[in-house]
Amino acid sequence: VQLVESGGGLVQPGGSLRLSCVASGFTISTYRMSWYRQAPGKERELVASITTGGVTTNYADSVKGRFAISRDNAKNTVYLQMNSLKPEDTAVYFCNGVSVYGRTERWGQGTQVTVSS
Repeated sequence: VQLVESGGGLVQPGGSLRLSCVASGFTISTYRMSWYRQAPGKERELVASITTGGVTTNYADSVKGRFAISRDNAKNTVYLQMNSLKPEDTAVYFCNGVSVYGRTERWGQGTQVTVSS
């Protein structure tokens, strides 16, 4: 049972990246899914979240209009499209799932995103 993130890397300011989070051992269809990030010396913060059916999304003010979260329940995968990246977006990005039944929370190991010229 795990979440595995991919798609991180080094990108120049203004560039784009697409993160993916693939679940195995369980189905995400009954999980609210989110992306968090943690920069060096800072606390982990919520970046974006999406409800089970993908109808409702929420974003941190710092990424509104630049990032987009989506999900494909058939592929058991969640995505984070990141555009117009800034140096302050540099962080380790973590995938998170919380069961709608409330008892189970899962985390991925994270993927590094570095925005630098």
